[in-house]
Amino acid sequence: MLRSALLAASRSPQVRTLVEKFPPTHAIVERFVAGELLDQGISATDELVATGRKVTLDHLGEDTKDAAQAAGTAEAYEHLLAALEETGLAADAEVSVKLSAVGQFLPVDGEKIALENARRICEAAAAAGTTVTLDMEDHTTTDSTLAIARELRADFPWLGVVLQAYLRRTEADCREFAAAGSRVRLCKGAYKEPESVAFQGKREVDLAYVRALKVLMAGDGYPMIASHDPDMIKIAGQLAEWNGRSRDSFEYQMLFGIRPEEQLRLAEANTMRVYLPYGQEWYGYFMRRLAERPANLTFFLRAMATRG
Repeated sequence: MLRSALLAASRSPQVRTLVEKFPPTHAIVERFVAGELLDQGISATDELVATGRKVTLDHLGEDTKDAAQAAGTAEAYEHLLAALEETGLAADAEVSVKLSAVGQFLPVDGEKIALENARRICEAAAAAGTTVTLDMEDHTTTDSTLAIARELRADFPWLGVVLQAYLRRTEADCREFAAAGSRVRLCKGAYKEPESVAFQGKREVDLAYVRALKVLMAGDGYPMIASHDPDMIKIAGQLAEWNGRSRDSFEYQMLFGIRPEEQLRLAEANTMRVYLPYGQEWYGYFMRRLAERPANLTFFLRAMATRG
């Protein structure tokens, strides 16, 4: 119930106004978000790369209302990719893109607009010498997102996609996308989904994650294990060993600000990538992080009590 309430709050303009205006909020958000400006995102990337970690940057901007705003988001990604190239960080940093931010939900030609804008971003990434991963949102967008991914992969075979283990369809999607050259980020899932399309209990979701991970590790693609769960991390390492995978044939991924010590430990012997968000539209992202892990909410409430 708490998770549902937090996810509902992530879509509430009233709660958003309250949270954004609360004085300590920005200081607390800094744990999970690099900042609101491009320079802050680049600076945080530089610091992470210096510690042996790689990065995927998310320019936060999910509430796209028109085609001009969608094009503006694509342009922001072009500036980001140019900055990665100019600073020499492109070899260690890529970008993550939500198709909703580049037009997917627009009522007229939304998918077409999103495809065109995503193509612009992929072209900019190719020019900079790095890659793009398409983020996944709730289950209603899965077919559309994967259809756009298929089209883009014709020209950009390195394009990464995100698959969410709690969806009942994901094991089959993994079988399709585990082809040679593919990049698949496997996460558990962060949205409240109906039982008809998603597993509900932690044990069910964990088992689904392992099944999907087995498919990816046995395939010819490049699995990206997006999890903070110690059990999933351990299982991923075992599966990689059993499948004869070299350490550069898969990677671990974690969110900025969560388990940083474990990130550093993994980076010593493996590829460890940090999901690093930045931008002014941080509210929805922040609330979903609170919903995912009770420890995050405890941290937030403790900070509110001590700083308020």
